[in-house]
Amino acid sequence: MDKALMTDGVTRILILGGTGEASALVRALAGRDDLSVMLSLAGRTAAPKPEPVPTRSGGFGGAEGLARYLRSDKIDRLIDATHPFAARISDNAAGAAALAGVPLLAIRRPAWSLAPGDRWTEVESMPAAVAALGSAPRRVFLTVGRQEAGAFAAAPQHAYWARTVEPLGDVLPVPHLTAIEARGPFDAEAEAALMQAAGIEIVVSKNSGGAATYGKIAAARALAIPVVMVRRPDKPDVPSVADTAGVLRWLDADAHAASTLRAV
Repeated sequence: MDKALMTDGVTRILILGGTGEASALVRALAGRDDLSVMLSLAGRTAAPKPEPVPTRSGGFGGAEGLARYLRSDKIDRLIDATHPFAARISDNAAGAAALAGVPLLAIRRPAWSLAPGDRWTEVESMPAAVAALGSAPRRVFLTVGRQEAGAFAAAPQHAYWARTVEPLGDVLPVPHLTAIEARGPFDAEAEAALMQAAGIEIVVSKNSGGAATYGKIAAARALAIPVVMVRRPDKPDVPSVADTAGVLRWLDADAHAASTLRAV
């Protein structure tokens, strides 16, 4: 049992966030007297929604920098609640936890799986997704995020409807572009209406999993529109749970063990 838990009864937690699961978790933990919670965001969103716990923005300087932070701030538990495609952050979290000797738990949201009627072409990377669109011009609903959209400049013959949370700016310099700035969740009915109005012929998506953006997948299925689906990157083999409820069980098991130890 951690010394900090034995002495003051407060567990110091760092959450690596930026997802709906992270937001749900900090809301569940905020105000608990037995916890001191810090949320860390990568800093890629200019105006993230406010959260009810102290929040920092920006990187740590790799695994070594994160390990120094864990030691200096006397962090007892590290929770990786980052996006399924944030492979580098997850790698750094695993390395830092090992260096600092801090228990790590990851939230690993289940991936989407093929359902009857889905027409997926699964690929391993964004360049492969670009190639999967083919050479003939198509009307593309691009939903891979601002960071990845630039890869599709290599195929300027297509007409793109590109939806991002942050303004797209000039990252996708193609002649036929409709930029859509919006934050989920998105329901299937609205997604189908958008695709029909734009005459979308193909959808490009990351396999992010979760309910918030599944509407486009359900809508594409209903409209018989093919989807280019980018598979998830590999993540470190660390203890993980599927959702925030799993994190709460993990933390409550810690609290029970600490209480038992203090009673002894």
